[in-house]
Amino acid sequence: MRFGKVGAVVAAASKRYAEPLFKVGSIPNVRRIILTLQQVGVFPIVIVTGAEEFEVIHQVSSLGVIFLRNEECECPELFSSVRLGLNYLQGKCDQAVFTPVNAPMFSAQSLRTLLNAGTEVAVPTFKGHGGHPIVISSEAIPTILSYDGGEGLRGAIATSGLVCARVPVSDAGILMSVHDEAQLQAQLREHNASLLAPSVQVSIGKESPFLNSRLKLLLFLIEDMHSVRQACLHCGLSPQKAWDMINMLEDEVGYDIVVRRHGGSRGGKTVLTEQGLRLALSFQRYEEEVHDFAQRRFSELFITNDAATPLQELSRKS
Repeated sequence: MRFGKVGAVVAAASKRYAEPLFKVGSIPNVRRIILTLQQVGVFPIVIVTGAEEFEVIHQVSSLGVIFLRNEECECPELFSSVRLGLNYLQGKCDQAVFTPVNAPMFSAQSLRTLLNAGTEVAVPTFKGHGGHPIVISSEAIPTILSYDGGEGLRGAIATSGLVCARVPVSDAGILMSVHDEAQLQAQLREHNASLLAPSVQVSIGKESPFLNSRLKLLLFLIEDMHSVRQACLHCGLSPQKAWDMINMLEDEVGYDIVVRRHGGSRGGKTVLTEQGLRLALSFQRYEEEVHDFAQRRFSELFITNDAATPLQELSRKS
């Protein structure tokens, strides 16, 4: 099932590679990366968790992301998280963004440049040095997954025969990791400026909202996994809360959203009805269009070369 145009994998499986809760400024790395990805309209965002799974879920589940657990989290190879995330995104998007969570300082503009590169693999460079995030086309994902060498994602790309473009960006943040705390602090003001963006929470309601981004994600996961329980595990919702949301939605729209099928040799499963699937897909398209308009209009009104714009001083480094 296709989710959106661009998906992402954030490897946050262990302290050894990830440091997902390390803070630069006032927010954890994992949250900073999610905000940057969402600024570009990325959906779905897959967080590959491990050693700090429950705290990571607590920190960012409200942002509408998907959690996959790397069972090798005690001592995982980074490429095992890459495999897990890319395997999940197959068939769900046109392009996939990958970054380890210890590289939180790339800007939304750099990511847009990579997404527009039009190549099978795009790697950002600053002053000749490569960094993160890396953008991979959907057609290239099976080739990356087939790699069985010991050099990780770099080796998979180098030996794949895929067209890999090194894309220059004017963003030192692509090179920075949590191991360079002094550099991160020096980059903080500029990165916070790049995070300046409209915060648009899309929902549909009557007297109160009954459909929002988090419920949309739940519906996509139910259709994908054929299980409300599994969907809840992957988006940080309790089953009771999930059913309350679904039941309220069904009451408001006046038709069934899910079909509960019981029994059979493989047990029961839950899927979306035809109307439920159409509703989820329509809401996703609506969100994309609202997001695109909000970004464009925000730039026109606030982020221009006119020194008189209301947020010009805040945005001058973005």
